[in-house]
Amino acid sequence: MKEFVRGLMLWISGVRLAPHIMLMILSSRRSIIELDLGRWGQICFGRKPDSLTERVVLFVRLMTIKMEYRNLFYYRTGLSGKVLSILCRPMPTLYIETSKIGPGLFIQHGFCTIIAAAEIGENCWINQQVTIGFAKNAVDCPVIGNDVTISAGAKVIGKVNIGENSKIGANAVVVKDVPANVTVVGVPAYIVRKDGVRVQLPL
Repeated sequence: MKEFVRGLMLWISGVRLAPHIMLMILSSRRSIIELDLGRWGQICFGRKPDSLTERVVLFVRLMTIKMEYRNLFYYRTGLSGKVLSILCRPMPTLYIETSKIGPGLFIQHGFCTIIAAAEIGENCWINQQVTIGFAKNAVDCPVIGNDVTISAGAKVIGKVNIGENSKIGANAVVVKDVPANVTVVGVPAYIVRKDGVRVQLPL
């Protein structure tokens, strides 16, 4: 019975989201939207969609239950998406103000999060209450590399570079460049793991 009710609710939501589905399919950014869908599908439900039908079903499911995904979709589709946001509201406290974001960005619990980097690479992961932005002026913003994780409450501020495969720990404050393949924690942040080995090094 639960499965029937869940399926019915998704079908009803699919009707509401018909304009969004058309935009997703016809968008000039369809390829990057599909890569986003694959990452979210893998993380949230354990598998990537293999066909257009599966992508549409996953899209409806994500738009229905994941407000963070809505914000990302509207960011990808620009003005057209924002017009449709009146039919399916985005998360009001999640702000994405970054000119270039690679495919596969995953936002977990995006409540009270500001993403205002100069650039974000592929397959990054951002948690709730994160602030990424400028310190002195709107030009000096962080550059985030590929496969970076930024944990809950972290702050990445100013014209800094975050190396690929690095992890910013919960509530860390980063105001200096972070090399690749490290984990940083603390205020101000320092390195506690490098290439998988426990260390304690300043940035």
